[in-house]
Amino acid sequence: MTQTLPAAVEGVMENAPADMALLLSHAFELGDSLKNSAYAAEYVFWKDRVHRDEEVQTLTKLFAKAKEKFAECERFGRFHPDYNAALDQVYEMESRLDQVESVRNFKAAENSLDELLNDVSRTIAYAVSQSIKVPDNNPNPKASGCGNGGSCSCGSGGCG
Repeated sequence: MTQTLPAAVEGVMENAPADMALLLSHAFELGDSLKNSAYAAEYVFWKDRVHRDEEVQTLTKLFAKAKEKFAECERFGRFHPDYNAALDQVYEMESRLDQVESVRNFKAAENSLDELLNDVSRTIAYAVSQSIKVPDNNPNPKASGCGNGGSCSCGSGGCG
């Protein structure tokens, strides 16, 4: 299945057919390589350990109850008499969960795998264009451009 992209039809790129079957085949190969990577193995290992850890299961239930209690208080805002205590309880339970070895290692493995996937996405995207947008899970991106402190002339008010 060969598909010619609109830009190629308009003459922007000469001879730029997209062999979708070949692209999908390479995408599946890349996916298999990622699934078989040490990063993915580490992630799956620690994910399984977290699910089997009884302490984590107990703390997760307590954490869910604390979040539920806080949600009830939050409906009325910070003026609810139990708001601060409920919020403190959520933070305490989250902290207790983060102190469990399997949770710490799972989060580290998850971050490493996420970083790998972001690097692969960026590499593929930038092979197409340096200005292409690349999705990222990072809430504090380092990239420049519109809205990120870079310089552009998009008129969005975020730069330039």
